[in-house]
Amino acid sequence: KVLGANRFLAAHPNPGEAAVRENLARTQGVPKEHVQDPYSFRCIPQVHGASKDSINYVAYVFRNEINAVTDNPTIFPEEDMIISAGNFHGQPLALALDNLAIAMSELGNISERRTYQLLSGTRDLPPFLVANPGLNSGFMIPQYTAASMVSHNKQLCTPSSVDSIESSQGQEDHVSMGANAATRAWRVMLNLERILAIELYNAAQALEFRRPARSSAYLEEFIKGYRQKVDFVGDDKVMYRDIEASVQYLREVKLDLPEELLAFRDYAPQAGS
Repeated sequence: KVLGANRFLAAHPNPGEAAVRENLARTQGVPKEHVQDPYSFRCIPQVHGASKDSINYVAYVFRNEINAVTDNPTIFPEEDMIISAGNFHGQPLALALDNLAIAMSELGNISERRTYQLLSGTRDLPPFLVANPGLNSGFMIPQYTAASMVSHNKQLCTPSSVDSIESSQGQEDHVSMGANAATRAWRVMLNLERILAIELYNAAQALEFRRPARSSAYLEEFIKGYRQKVDFVGDDKVMYRDIEASVQYLREVKLDLPEELLAFRDYAPQAGS
């Protein structure tokens, strides 16, 4: 098994994917019964890893830009030199922010698909994940909410950096539209935060229907902290307060993971690439 796993990892050596696999290894609980899971579960390392690699690239661009001179003109007092050029152009950030929005949107996209799988009434889980159904349709409405934000994110992910409007009598004839890219990426991030919170809400509920089976020690401790914020839903109810509490938990929880898995890994493009 170890040899097979090593061969499999070597066949698809992406840094982000490797980091996601390391995180998943800490959460393995009871043995799996199914060989072929839906893609939203089976392909977590590939999809999450691709987004992680993109986010690492964005961090690389931002580090470069934060530490670069973007004034115009650029003044070099030691050489008594003033140069008017184009370092002010926001294209590096605009492209990166468009990339960031897409990477975050895909994390939300696959998250909502896992949420839907949990409440679809398959694999011995009750439909809509409630023991006693009622007027509020169980966890269907939180899934609706996640689906609407996923669709909103898709709409927000049309790249700003491909747009440009001429101004200043043709002098400013190509601009990055990076500010629009930034505000859209911010809105995608807020949506993603809630989409992930809804997945947590559903996953924690589904886990209770598997008792007395236990998951990994790491996940059980994580869910124990979550249960101090959000209770198991026995009887159907309005759920928006629980969703907001789930968002707050994700904002506050401290993940006991190695620093190298939490931090962005350095991204260094190869020469000539």
